[in-house]
Amino acid sequence: MIKMVVTDIDGTIYSPEIGISPKVKECIQNLVKNGIHVAIATGRTYGSAKTVADKLGIKCPLICYQGGLVNSYEGEILDVKYLNPYIAREIIANCRKRNIHLNVYVEDTLYVENDDKYIKDYIGDKGIDYFLVKSFDELDFSKLNKLLAIQYDTKFIDNFIIELRNKYPQIYVVKSFDYFCEIANKDATKGSAIKFLANRLGFTEKEVMAIGDQNNDIEMVKTAGVGVAMANGTDEIKAQADYITDTVQNNGFVKAVNKFVWEKEDV
Repeated sequence: MIKMVVTDIDGTIYSPEIGISPKVKECIQNLVKNGIHVAIATGRTYGSAKTVADKLGIKCPLICYQGGLVNSYEGEILDVKYLNPYIAREIIANCRKRNIHLNVYVEDTLYVENDDKYIKDYIGDKGIDYFLVKSFDELDFSKLNKLLAIQYDTKFIDNFIIELRNKYPQIYVVKSFDYFCEIANKDATKGSAIKFLANRLGFTEKEVMAIGDQNNDIEMVKTAGVGVAMANGTDEIKAQADYITDTVQNNGFVKAVNKFVWEKEDV
């Protein structure tokens, strides 16, 4: 029996074209009303994740930064894993030399050195505030959530991820979108966050259904008892999933819930 559903946001329950559909909102509210726990798992900040929960009309745990921060809806830190500051500064220096845009997240606050097209495109309608600094060197990295490298060259991002994984095996490096390279604590994964929440709530990860569309969702899809990939997801996550549902535009989330939680085929 499924006791908790953990969902990614972008490409899973939300798309820029349609936002969050009424069917998805109704489905999630129905889960909560029937005693099924729901958690949101995202690379976004707590504030941005909470905005999504508000749009859904629910109060639920929020897994942020791929699992680097687990907050209650109200903002209480339930679990946190910070990125090594020394490694982070080496990566920052590397990115500066190569003109790679970086988002730096410290204590759930987003900082950039350049107020450029990358940050404008990234923010979009996510409702995220950001702060411009002259240099990341002036920031205290003792509570560093993650780095996000952005380049509009998918081949470069793929190669950069391989490069960082080879040089720094002690951190977590993953692609969360075609142009996004996420850099975080080794244990800051959505999979580890699912284990933490399930244990806290009194059941096992095998009683969880997790659903996502990108490579940063692979760990939670592998960890959960039922791992679902969106039809619009990457080939890599589809290969690891127990089931491939429909696209975000066709309410794939709702169809997966109907199949595995309510055990009925979608009509």
